[in-house]
Amino acid sequence: MLKKIYIGNDHGGVETKNMIVQYLRQHGFEVMNVGTDTDDIVRYPYYAAKVANAVAKKEADGGILICSTGIGMSLMANKFKGVRASVCTSHYMAMMTRRHNDSNVLCLGGKITGPFEIMDILEAWLTNEYEGGRHNISLEMIRLGEAAMITGNDFQPPQDIDLGEQAD
Repeated sequence: MLKKIYIGNDHGGVETKNMIVQYLRQHGFEVMNVGTDTDDIVRYPYYAAKVANAVAKKEADGGILICSTGIGMSLMANKFKGVRASVCTSHYMAMMTRRHNDSNVLCLGGKITGPFEIMDILEAWLTNEYEGGRHNISLEMIRLGEAAMITGNDFQPPQDIDLGEQAD
């Protein structure tokens, strides 16, 4: 279960961040705000790295990143080993990324998603848990792919993994 959450944002997510921080604190979460608090233009990779690094080092149970669309934040956050950052624009996406992908960083678009939808997405992401089971195979393949990228090797899935009908 998520207890300690790092939250970061650029200028496109200040209002959304403030709303989320208030909600999280009211619901007993420990929140580390590492985002900007002004509308002055800043660079999202810096804030994404702060949150992703905390999640990767297990200093946080999860992270939330907010920029104008959530896309830039997710691109940077997913460069960190062990981080599974997911852009979510609906309740269903947030629910499924927790259940099937064990998402540990939620990325949101402060300029594209309204406040009611943001809160619905947040609640879905916070209240769903990873199902495990058949999804462990895919997460293991992600881990192996990550290891291959770090070492510069080509990714080769283990021969004992059933890749399904789409495999070559």
